[in-house]
Amino acid sequence: MRFGVLVFAAAAAGVLAAEGGNANQNSLKPLDSHLFHSLNKISPPIVLPDQTRALYTTSRYDPKKNKSFSFLSLLDTVSGESTQLTPEMEGERISSPMWLNENTAGYVFKGALYQHNLQPNINGTLFYNTTVGISSATYRATTGQLFFLADVYSDGNINSVAGYKEKEKNRTDSAQVFDNLWARHWNKWMTPVKANLFSVKVPLAENGGLGQAAREVNLMQGLAPSVDPLLRWEAEGYAVSNDGQHAAYVVRSPSPDLSWSTNVDIYLVPCNGSGQPELLTEAYKGAASNPVFSADGSALAWLQMETPGYESDIRRIFVRNITTGQTHSVARDWDLSPHFMIWSADSSVLYTLVQSKGDSKVVTVNVLTGARAELTGSGYIASIARLGTDRLLAVYTNTTETHDIYTIDVNSVGAPMRRLTQANREKLHDVYLGEAEDFWFAGARNEQVHGWMVRPHGFNASQKYPLALLIHGGPQQANGHAFGYAQWNPNMYASAGFVTVQINFHGSPGYGQNFTDSIRQQWGGLPYEDLMKGVDHVIATYGFIDAQRLVALGGSFGGYMANWLNANTDRFSALVAHDGEFNLISGYYSTDELWFAEHDIGGVPFTANGRPNYERFNPERLAAKFKTPTLFVHGASDFRLSLEQSLAPWTLLRRRGIPARLVYFENEDHWINHAGNSVRWYSEVLGWISQWTTSPPAPSHG
Repeated sequence: MRFGVLVFAAAAAGVLAAEGGNANQNSLKPLDSHLFHSLNKISPPIVLPDQTRALYTTSRYDPKKNKSFSFLSLLDTVSGESTQLTPEMEGERISSPMWLNENTAGYVFKGALYQHNLQPNINGTLFYNTTVGISSATYRATTGQLFFLADVYSDGNINSVAGYKEKEKNRTDSAQVFDNLWARHWNKWMTPVKANLFSVKVPLAENGGLGQAAREVNLMQGLAPSVDPLLRWEAEGYAVSNDGQHAAYVVRSPSPDLSWSTNVDIYLVPCNGSGQPELLTEAYKGAASNPVFSADGSALAWLQMETPGYESDIRRIFVRNITTGQTHSVARDWDLSPHFMIWSADSSVLYTLVQSKGDSKVVTVNVLTGARAELTGSGYIASIARLGTDRLLAVYTNTTETHDIYTIDVNSVGAPMRRLTQANREKLHDVYLGEAEDFWFAGARNEQVHGWMVRPHGFNASQKYPLALLIHGGPQQANGHAFGYAQWNPNMYASAGFVTVQINFHGSPGYGQNFTDSIRQQWGGLPYEDLMKGVDHVIATYGFIDAQRLVALGGSFGGYMANWLNANTDRFSALVAHDGEFNLISGYYSTDELWFAEHDIGGVPFTANGRPNYERFNPERLAAKFKTPTLFVHGASDFRLSLEQSLAPWTLLRRRGIPARLVYFENEDHWINHAGNSVRWYSEVLGWISQWTTSPPAPSHG
């Protein structure tokens, strides 16, 4: 299906017509869970060097078959027409779309690289394969070099992996022995297998056949040996210069303090493996990220946190001259924290993405002066790529629109964005998607706090409706004006009949670094006050909210806050705590990243100075005050907050005779990653909050 190009003009270059909300909302159907999970999701586009075409992938889930599918598409950036290149592939998602030359695309599927001749609806042919699967791949057509990540053992050799695995298979025991912390991270136990960055020459064959690969070069081989094979170097990301001469990769130093250090470094290395890796970030013990080479390869920029142990420190922009080695920091007066950036064609400007008051905006930064200008306004720019000298190819979304590809004119601030794709127009044309209505109120410290509301499906101003308060995680994260595909999309709750409220409490990014930093040692203080005052504000402002039918839901820190609400207020009819924290002290001893608690809560709980900080806002300390019916959800492989953090409060409520339910996912971690499980998640959560708020609609008084 092809759609013509649409151009949307707005004062802030971001207010776009909704996919499902333009008609009379009473004629629109609600967004149900099966439709929601079947929506098409597109990847960031990869632009051909001639700037007229781009590749992107689309993935979707089929609830009836309980299977996922993906395919590769070609986008004409001039006409806006998309052509599906591959049939729908079942199972593992197509990834790493790339250009092998101007007439040949490449993509990774099930760990191997395939080439495609751009003819519609045909499978690609195998181009490069190894004895181990590859991921995060990119290609430099001018040099015939392929770059990728692959999991290898301590010798760093792809070809020896099979032998190591055979030895593992023939072991007579299953013991895992750990001498250093970070025995596990997120959802996996540490093993000797680590992702390393490789380069290999694989020139494209004239007949389109399998490329004749040279020997793979491990670009991390020059790093110092690790004393613990379980804590070896592992690549967390990388960039390659356009000419294929240099690579920069992101790694954690494998020291015994991994679990309480945020020191993440960037190394620069020749792509042919002829030189030793050069450490660029030795002066800083915070986390470095997002290395990106200038178009001509003469400079490397990256984002750098400078405060050790603080994972939500402001990111500063650093630029290094590759030839001279001179490095300088740019725009240090900026009080917002960019999270992604690319270079302009002439290497004079960096196009950054930054969160600002619920939006994700494109902001230009002059690399010499630090001068900045916003290119976009309301809504959420999820990714950007350079399209020639004067345009960007962006993936944009907002509360009522799923992710689609647009072009942005970089020479005209506030100019309209030009829409190239409409991934879900057919699926959502008759579906209600409520717009986010922003509000501000005086929160903690009498400071202005931002939130927004989505009205329920079938809204009638003469009736009153229950309110669902969605509490974000982090806590140094923020709700955004974006269409999310996971568990906290406000329109899923609005379609279930709830006025849905989201509040960016103290600690949220996008409102200045001081606002983000303010949550330190205030977990149950400032955010709690913000949430209570925010609920008071919307009830007083909007007469259609039933103050007797309130529910609150959150995951991670939001789950912690649900427990804290249970201990401190009885105004909510029901709560939902997804992978939340109940006991800050036992949570410290069982989590994977100690730096988080040590910075945010303050110190360590085994000292006289630190213990009071953990007790002050510890929900378990107030267990006797828990009284609200609560649904607890937890994944078995969540190592950030272990299963006991939900088992304990569930046990507490059940033992005290208070209604409570535990939903346990054996194959999930901190998030719900499987679409079938997400369908069940929404069924349980919406069923729970509806159960405790069901009553005939009451007349409205405003």
